[in-house]
Formats: sequence, C-alpha cells, structure tokens
Amino acid sequence: SSQTTLFSRGPTVRALHGSLDQKAKVLVALYDDPIDAATGRAYYPPPRVRDDIPVVPHYPDGQTTPTPSAIDFTPGDLLGSVSGELGLRKFLESRGHQLVITSDKDGPGSTMDSHLHDAEVIISQPFYPYYLTAERIARAPHLKLALTAGIGSDHVDLEAAAASGVDVAEVTWCNSISVAEHVVMMILALVRNYIPSHLYAVSGGWNIADCVSRAYDLERMTVGSVGGGRIGQAVLRRLKAFDCDLRYTDRHRLPETVENEIGLTYEADVESLVRKCDVVTINCPLHPGTEYLFDEEMIGKMKKGAYLVNTARGKICRAEAVAEALSAGKLAGYAGDVWFPQPAPADHPWRSMPHNAMTPHVSGTSLSAQARYAAGVREILECHFDGRPIRQEYLIVKDGELAGTGAHSYSRGNATGGAV
Repeated sequence: SSQTTLFSRGPTVRALHGSLDQKAKVLVALYDDPIDAATGRAYYPPPRVRDDIPVVPHYPDGQTTPTPSAIDFTPGDLLGSVSGELGLRKFLESRGHQLVITSDKDGPGSTMDSHLHDAEVIISQPFYPYYLTAERIARAPHLKLALTAGIGSDHVDLEAAAASGVDVAEVTWCNSISVAEHVVMMILALVRNYIPSHLYAVSGGWNIADCVSRAYDLERMTVGSVGGGRIGQAVLRRLKAFDCDLRYTDRHRLPETVENEIGLTYEADVESLVRKCDVVTINCPLHPGTEYLFDEEMIGKMKKGAYLVNTARGKICRAEAVAEALSAGKLAGYAGDVWFPQPAPADHPWRSMPHNAMTPHVSGTSLSAQARYAAGVREILECHFDGRPIRQEYLIVKDGELAGTGAHSYSRGNATGGAV
C-alpha cells in the first residue's frame, strides 16, 4: 500500500490507498493540524502534556465504552486532526479499503464533494461537520453509512438519509461528560466574570472594582437545563454541589427517583423554565423541533440579567437575537462553543458581542474524548464491514427509519438548511 499526501495552500488533504482489490472508500472530514505560532505552518504531533489519561471502562448508565477488536493509537494522542486520522489508517489499509482524509469540506469543488460519487462511508466530527445535505446524499449513490465521530448527527439530513437507505450512527456517550464539564466551566466563567478578570491580570492591570462589578456567586441561583438526557443530567449532577435550585424540561420526563436523587424540579415546557431561571443551559439535540428555539421571543421571556449557555448546537439559538439581548442588557452573558455554520465566519456576531465567553467547538473533543470516539468509530466500522449489528445505542437511522438513540432523541426532518 502507499500513502499520498497532497500539499497545497489552504486545507490539508491526505489520501490513503489500500491494496488493488479495494473494497470500499471511507471518506473522512477532520479539522486541520496544529499551527506553529512562529512559522505559521502546520505540524504534527504536538508534544504530549501528560503521560497517560484515566481509563473509563463504562458510562454512568452502565453502558460500556467502545469495544473494538484493537486500537492503533495511544490514548491521549491528538486523533481528531488530519494527521491523527482517528487512528484508522492501519486498520482500513489492512482490509484493502481506501481512506481519504481531508479538512477541505466546504464550498463548491471541495475535496469531500469530489469523492462523494464512490464513497461507501462518510465520517465527520460535530466540531468540524461535513453537512451531508439531501443534495450531497443524492450525489453519493454508493453511500451506506454516515458516521459521526462524536455525538450529534444533525449535520446529516436525517430525512434524506432515511429515504435513501443510508444508515446513520454516532458514538453515544463518548463525550457527554466532556461537554458537561465544559458547561459547568462556562457557567462559572460567566457568573464570576472570570474572562475579563483574567484579561486584566495578563495585561498588567489590577482594577479589582472592574473585575467584580459583574461578578456574583452561583450559590442559590436557579439553574435550568433544556434537556434532561445524558449531558443535561451530567450538568445538573455537577451543579448540585453548588446548592443551586435545579430545574429541567424534556419531552421525556425523568423517573421520580432520578429527580429526587439530584434534587430536580420538572418544568412542563421551555417557556415556564426560562421565566424562573438565573442560568439556562441548553443540552438538547438539534432537530426541526428545536431549530431556532431561542429566538427574540423566547429570550424575551427570560429573566433580566440571566445567563444563557449553549454547548448543544448553534442553530438552536438565533445569533442576532442573542447579540441584541446582550447589547440591550436583557442577558448578562452568553457562553457556548457551538456555532452555525461551522467553522464560523470571521464576522459572526458572536465573535464580537459583549459579555460572551465563546470558544470554538471544543467541548467534546478533549484528548480524553477523542480516545473514546476514535475507538467507537473503529467499533462501528468493524461491525459495518463484518456484517454484524451495530450497537442499538449507536444507531440514529437504520433501514429507512429513526432507530436506537435516534428514535429517542430526534424528530423526522432536516436541520441542515443554510449550511452550504
């Protein structure tokens, strides 16, 4: 087998070819490698900060972490960038498959688009999604599986996938705790006014009054989660230690035993939740029922000076409405790591609006999470190529219908509009 790397200005492209009797093309969109600040050039691998990472054998509900037959990486490696390859190269080459990995995914003539015609499997991460629209699915007649390296498959037109017989799967649970930790960090960053205070420190300043003029304690605040699933529950469990009044809403109400254990109050709908909360955290999937849920009208129902945190999907919030609410003082702060589209354009209003604690979409792609979702991708590919059933909890669409986690979490339809 041979490896071909194409060097050009712009995104990195890497095509990996197996033996002459290739069985399938696996097409993967990954984010670019790290950039050396001094030279401006990409490099890989980055130096390892830690010698190891903790082993997580199973998730809070007892589901085991991914169980592929083997892995060809060391947990803690950077796997989500182009040169990290999700640790798939050796595995796929050994089976004679062709692996095409690129960061060039957007716009007419992208590398991803140029390989649609003969791709059997398409993989991308929620952090750097390849928007698999109905038009792109129609251009991929051999496509059998759309695989999310992570959780959240809203970048796939699920209606079109189902109609075309394309199965959709993701690595359920793989980074739920990663995201929950990020949510708690962002809530504290907003309420305690951490980022402006940090900027004062590194710029040589010491104006304590400016630092604390927007800083409060989280203790006894009312915090509500839009969504009581894996991430929503994990966030609420972690906030219990802060002695908050914890509330949630979800179309699937939790068992009373769980509500009592965490100390939750159930709200029947989003409107009743946001009217009562000092902090609202969005932890639900994006589907037609949640698209632009937080628009000017919904934000108008929130308490003055409330904080809004969104690590779910950018398209759940209307960008201009959030920016206007911050400028007008309706919201005290907004934090999140999800945008629409992704990558976000340089002039996206969330980059410049006041009192924001935005990051790129990083909450679920920590090195710890990457080890799990890379292993999960391999497990799913092994099942796909061996003709074995994919775990039910990994399934989003199967045989033309929402299935597994998809049937529980999504509604039929399409939320990719405007992506490309």
